[in-house]
Amino acid sequence: MNKVFLIGNLTRDPELSETQSGVSVCRFGIAVNRRSGSSDGERKADFYNITAWRGLGETVARYAKKGNKVAVLGNIEIRTYEDREGVERTSVDVIASDVEFLTPRGASEDSGDYSAPAAHTERKKPALQSFDDDEDIPF
Repeated sequence: MNKVFLIGNLTRDPELSETQSGVSVCRFGIAVNRRSGSSDGERKADFYNITAWRGLGETVARYAKKGNKVAVLGNIEIRTYEDREGVERTSVDVIASDVEFLTPRGASEDSGDYSAPAAHTERKKPALQSFDDDEDIPF
């Protein structure tokens, strides 16, 4: 079984493109914090390349941006390619089958912090009227 579930923050804005046959593909990266940091207390993160196809990719490209927190469900794909110098390289990618957006709407764009929820206006509670219904109790 090849399944992976990751929660992390986008390291760059999603890049939407099309294959030669017209299929939409979106590529983005996420950073996932490790549970434990290094011995000096510094937090460590792992970086993953994510690929989302068709409608899912279009949705990610439309609504996600650098810094947003997402949950990605997918499978790992290992591929080999030749770089510009002719050296054979290996790439490990996650092919997304589902992406859940975890950053609330209206979150601060600059700091990555969550903005406070909109202030609710106080509603007046309806006035309760007292009434005596002791005579109507059947027991």
